[in-house]
Amino acid sequence: MAFDTPSLKGRALRLLSSREHSRLELERKLRSFEEEPGSLARALDELQAKGFISEQRVLESVVNRRAGRLGAQRIQQELQAKGLNPETVAVAVADLRATELARAHEVWCKKFGTAVTEPRERARQVRFLASRGFSGDVIRRVVAGVADELDADGL
Repeated sequence: MAFDTPSLKGRALRLLSSREHSRLELERKLRSFEEEPGSLARALDELQAKGFISEQRVLESVVNRRAGRLGAQRIQQELQAKGLNPETVAVAVADLRATELARAHEVWCKKFGTAVTEPRERARQVRFLASRGFSGDVIRRVVAGVADELDADGL
């Protein structure tokens, strides 16, 4: 091994310095650099034992970064793709669903701002919110203007 080639642990720390990564993400990214079988698992075990890899921090990071722009379904998919504990993901998604109408309304207001009666424009708004991972019921309520009524009531 050359002196200028970073170790697996060094590569993992470099990745972790830019953002939180789950263990599965690090395994995927570093697998091609593993020279002897088991060395990647040992390096990741050591980093996890020292607290450099934390599933809870990954979950909180994704939720904090993405909740303002995305619906619960999309965030759930991202968390599952990172290989996080399904029970932990389910709890986080349940919390997100509680605020989904308000978040969808905020996203809709930033992009469109006004309700429309034209079916083509309405369909475009529905597709936009669906692509962000908001549920069908929430999308219908936002596009139909129900969220405006809720805002007036103090949502």
